[in-house]
Amino acid sequence: MNGLARASVRFRPASFAGTFIALLFAAAVVTACGSMLQTGITAHVKPVRYAHTPVVVAADPSAHIRTGHGDDADTETASLPEQPRVDTALAERIAGVPGVAAAVPDTAFPVQSAALPQLTGRDAAARVIDGASVVQGRAPGTGEVALPAATARAAHLGVGDTVTLTAPGGTAAYRVSGLTDTKSAAKDGGSGSSGTSEASASSGASGSSDASGATAPAAYFADSAVGRLSGHPGRTDAIAVLPDKGVGTHELAERVKDAVGDRAKVRTGDGRGLAEHPELAEGKEMLTAIGASFGGIATATAVFVVMGTVALAIGQRGREIALLRAVGATPRQIRRTVATEAVLVAPLAGAAGILPGVALAKWWVGQLVDRGAVPEGVTLSTGWIPMVAAVGSGLLASLLAGYLAARRPSKARPSQALGEAAVERRRPGVIRTVLGTAAVAGGCVLSAVAANTTGEDAANVALGIVFCFMVGVAFLGPVVAWAAAAVLGLPLRAGGAASRLAAANTRANARGLASAITPIVLVTAFCGTLLCMQGTITHESSRQIKDGVVADQVIGSSAAGLPADTAARAAKVPGVDSVTGVLRTGALYRAGGSLDSASLLGVSGDPGNVPDVLRLGVKSGSLDRLTGDGRTVAVDSLLAGTAKVKVGGTISLWLGDGTTIKPKVVATYERGLGLGQLLMPRDAVAAHARAAYDTQVLVHDRPGADRAAVQRDLSKLGVTGLTVTDRAGYRAQADKDLELNAWANNVMAGVLGGFAAVAAANTLVMTVLDRRREVALLRLAGTTRRQVLGMLRREALLVAAAGLLIGGAIAWITMVPIARGITDASPYLPPLTGIGIVAAATGLGLLSTALPARALLRGNPAAAGAARE
Repeated sequence: MNGLARASVRFRPASFAGTFIALLFAAAVVTACGSMLQTGITAHVKPVRYAHTPVVVAADPSAHIRTGHGDDADTETASLPEQPRVDTALAERIAGVPGVAAAVPDTAFPVQSAALPQLTGRDAAARVIDGASVVQGRAPGTGEVALPAATARAAHLGVGDTVTLTAPGGTAAYRVSGLTDTKSAAKDGGSGSSGTSEASASSGASGSSDASGATAPAAYFADSAVGRLSGHPGRTDAIAVLPDKGVGTHELAERVKDAVGDRAKVRTGDGRGLAEHPELAEGKEMLTAIGASFGGIATATAVFVVMGTVALAIGQRGREIALLRAVGATPRQIRRTVATEAVLVAPLAGAAGILPGVALAKWWVGQLVDRGAVPEGVTLSTGWIPMVAAVGSGLLASLLAGYLAARRPSKARPSQALGEAAVERRRPGVIRTVLGTAAVAGGCVLSAVAANTTGEDAANVALGIVFCFMVGVAFLGPVVAWAAAAVLGLPLRAGGAASRLAAANTRANARGLASAITPIVLVTAFCGTLLCMQGTITHESSRQIKDGVVADQVIGSSAAGLPADTAARAAKVPGVDSVTGVLRTGALYRAGGSLDSASLLGVSGDPGNVPDVLRLGVKSGSLDRLTGDGRTVAVDSLLAGTAKVKVGGTISLWLGDGTTIKPKVVATYERGLGLGQLLMPRDAVAAHARAAYDTQVLVHDRPGADRAAVQRDLSKLGVTGLTVTDRAGYRAQADKDLELNAWANNVMAGVLGGFAAVAAANTLVMTVLDRRREVALLRLAGTTRRQVLGMLRREALLVAAAGLLIGGAIAWITMVPIARGITDASPYLPPLTGIGIVAAATGLGLLSTALPARALLRGNPAAAGAARE
């Protein structure tokens, strides 16, 4: 049997090349997704700022809720959208712990100045963490600042000069008390007990990430002023704990844990990197979601494609298997032969797919880092588990597919085997019919579930619906192909010789046609669903912004944001009627037993003036009832449906830094997708945002005011990086917030679509190359080369049309309930995207048919027939 298997691989290279390619790409997809999942589980960032601080106390970057009771109890976790903080007073408690030399609060906040580049404000005491020393002047006191020496000299500032600085807590003039330098501190061996090296010391001023994610040079303020300037009085990002001599890290950490209890997390080792980058928790969540949810669908798709390709390859050898049965081969011998072929091909193809899979995952993680979704320092984690899973899943899929495909022909009686192999079966078997019907029914049930679900839950069902319908199409392929050939073949029957040949062949060869149609359906359904989902979200968001933003002027900033007093200053400009500052942040809300994220807008001024600049489409309640104490909130109607709340009820919220509130819902509105899903007064959310800078200030002009004059006066407010635009400025910021989601969906569509496209091309090539006997017979019967190529081109067009129609129908059935759940609108596919999918599927079919067809037609008809014989 081993020799027969090796001979089959050697003498049928086209068939086994197709199987090898399918297995290779399947292994690449499984390896990539598995590596992403492993990276999400094990991702960490090595500490840089805290590299020589053995223990760091920081807040938990995630929110947790408990669900269920008793043995069914579980904990749901979600990453906080902003920087969590701890009480500054905790530092005094830690400082009193035996073995602690110092407990240093470490706060970071963006600082702007017209005379200086972007700075990061810090506590003066935090110089011991940075390893920064005052090389000129002294440490800052009240109303003073210590600037990096290089930055100050570049701006021609020295000790004793005055500079105006803007922090989240306000704008003021500060006296330069001293100039700092980290290099000199490193040369002196660091300050205090930190022992900061050259590498970590330079990071404090040159731009390494800190607890707030800031990368700008550090400006040091008096410790007593930092809470007010940062906009978070009484709170700090982290507390660096330095030990007495002779106290080990483990001993110190245990003592600090006893002191802080459950009020904060005590970080050591690589855990200190999480204190520097709390956004790592959200990045791990994203990597895990991609590797698990998308990876599950991608892996199932890969196995599905492999099984289809192997089944096609075995099916093309029906005559060969029948001949083996006729000469006395037993069913067990045939199954052993098929299994041996799989063992020969699958491991080699799987091993060849590992490196491309690792390269894809590495590129994917790198792109997420570049886009800020994952913090810098996170690298791809590769291991043997994804690789073994990739090779093993391909091997098992090929063994199972080979066994199922060879089961019926291997059981045929030797006297009947050749006769059965000569005639194509018209109907699928009972098992395929039952499984296919069940899969279609499952897709319909999931569609109904999605129709009664809102928000992210509806989106999470999408790929499951597609996959169910795809499995149904695969199992019921011959029936689907026969129906497609009967309907789409009607125009061909009225054409010339090539068209009539194509129509006749598609009717007679429904099973082979199904093998070609299924991958096209796969490409169209998956790519169509993902791209349509993103297109619907983007289109509806843009429409809501267009209808909802009615401000005459939009003030923005190219810097970290707009100071809190910008709205008040803008209100004094002649010609301005009302002004609303907008602080964009995020929140978590509880929907049943899960935590979901939502965008949160903090608006300044009178909430009753919001309709002057933002028409949210209030459905019930009134925005006038919003209060600045955090006890009230306005909610998007779709989110309200997901959370099952109404006006007058309460909703459980976790603000950006993890502060839990349960405000009363005073209004629901329609345009939350584009404008913001939650609305609260700015005073209620500013202290819980990373930096209490406004994202935008929206201005409503007085009737009859000169818009150009108002815009000119607003541009003179003296805010760093200030820009004044029209309503398009708001749309640009909102579109920017959607970029990451759009990119993620496009990448997933590219991975799945690319893999499915390779599978489709592979299948089409295998199908055409298996028609040597048919092509040779047509040529011997007098059919011209042009007519044969024309027949194959028309068949390819019919395959592409059938695949596009069926795949498009699956995508549309999937998207209708999901679009309603996410946007409360109909699905929308950008025209260029739709044209691109049609062109790609059609071009793929034509190209994958034309190239092997020309190879078959080389030489004269007699030689072709003789070669086949």
